Amino acid sequence: MLPFLEVRVLDINSEQFGVPIDALMENAGEAVAETIMNEVGTGKRIAVVCGVGNNAGDGFVAARNLMRHNDVTVLLANPPGDIRTEAAKRAFERVKHISSSSVGVNFSNFDIVVDALLGTGTLKEVREPYRTLIGRINDSDTMVVSVDVPSGLGTDIQIKADITVTFTEVKMGMTPENSGRIVVQDIGIPADAKRYVGPGEYVYYPVRRKDAHKGESGRLLIVGGGPFTGAPALAGLAAYRMGVDLVNIATPWMSYAPIASYSPNLIVHRLSGDNLAPEDVPAVLKLAQRADGLLIGPGLGTDEGTLAAIREIVRECTLPMVIDADAITAVAQDVSVLEGKRCVITPHSREYASLTGHELPPEMEARQADVAEAARSLGVVLLVKGMIDVISDGAWTKLNKTGNPGMSVGGTGDTLAGEVAALLSKHVSPFNAARIAAYSNGAAGDLAFDRIGYSLMATDVIDNLPEVLRRSLKKAK
Repeated sequence: MLPFLEVRVLDINSEQFGVPIDALMENAGEAVAETIMNEVGTGKRIAVVCGVGNNAGDGFVAARNLMRHNDVTVLLANPPGDIRTEAAKRAFERVKHISSSSVGVNFSNFDIVVDALLGTGTLKEVREPYRTLIGRINDSDTMVVSVDVPSGLGTDIQIKADITVTFTEVKMGMTPENSGRIVVQDIGIPADAKRYVGPGEYVYYPVRRKDAHKGESGRLLIVGGGPFTGAPALAGLAAYRMGVDLVNIATPWMSYAPIASYSPNLIVHRLSGDNLAPEDVPAVLKLAQRADGLLIGPGLGTDEGTLAAIREIVRECTLPMVIDADAITAVAQDVSVLEGKRCVITPHSREYASLTGHELPPEMEARQADVAEAARSLGVVLLVKGMIDVISDGAWTKLNKTGNPGMSVGGTGDTLAGEVAALLSKHVSPFNAARIAAYSNGAAGDLAFDRIGYSLMATDVIDNLPEVLRRSLKKAK
């Protein structure tokens, strides 16, 4: 079953892969009209009752197709000026000559009511005028055909549909008891939109409230550095560009000054020695008490004391976390530390083999299945990096093909880890954080490559993240 928000993801990603929302709307409306005429014939009096979103747009298209062989009236819940989406506005322009207000209409005077009031948008309660309209339609005893989902599904009041014409897949929560007979119609969502991540993933991105205060949009703790100083700094700066409020970096003594000098935006905390050691664990866990998410691994190295400290931090920390780079080596030696964790692990192929005990299959379909099984077994989200990234929580698996060969430069994995961790700190679920970040990191790298080709560096990926966010949020919100 398809969760409601995934419908929006598919719509947006369909445009990314060449099928615009107008085409999907045309196909959806035609499918509704075809289903109605196949089920009940023609020559009927039909009321198509529309709201203000894309579900209404589907209704407008259905009305245009039904009117060829039926007496059709489009009834509006709101004034035409309230129609929200550009695609729905365009669809309305073609049926406005048969439209009128729904106020005072007796639905018992129709043979069929087409319910195109409320679609699959996030809905906690049904407000006026929709509550009254739903009640009046339900009281009419007229046959009701709902578009995609019965309006109000999952709330305290919903349309009692005889038939629901749903698109692509049955939606989460739909049953014959609450949706009548369910007819699934293919409306032309491209296969790539279902398979690959895209800007549609940004429907899960939490936009700041206008009255937000410092820290409310995420406080990230990064444990990294020691032998290598650039990795945690790159991860921290990428996290800021992904929209986190505060980045703290806990790092060994020898790397404190270099990391602190990268940017005044990074809040750097000095640990005891030249490498992360078991005696640093209490200090790290204390810092974690003031954070919303943890990234552990970038630049830490593989000293035996460091690997032991990493395992203890992972075992004891209750924050959602990203395990990257050398921390993957540490947990691979004892995966029991992952038990019960909300966690994203970001291995490349060699790290994946270390973590799972076997090589990644070369063929993509087998690779997806293997990663999904590993994610289920470990109880984590895996973001396996490669020419095509594989992202899985064991139940859902998606692929990412943004990115380019120029991103083989050092540091782009650190930027990816920082982006995932930023999203976890902003209370995005691990699977959604991983797929948003995978798309974003590659898309930022593609923007950089368009301008500077193989000369790109990891910092160029960071510099292009704001443009990826701007474009993606414009489509998703």
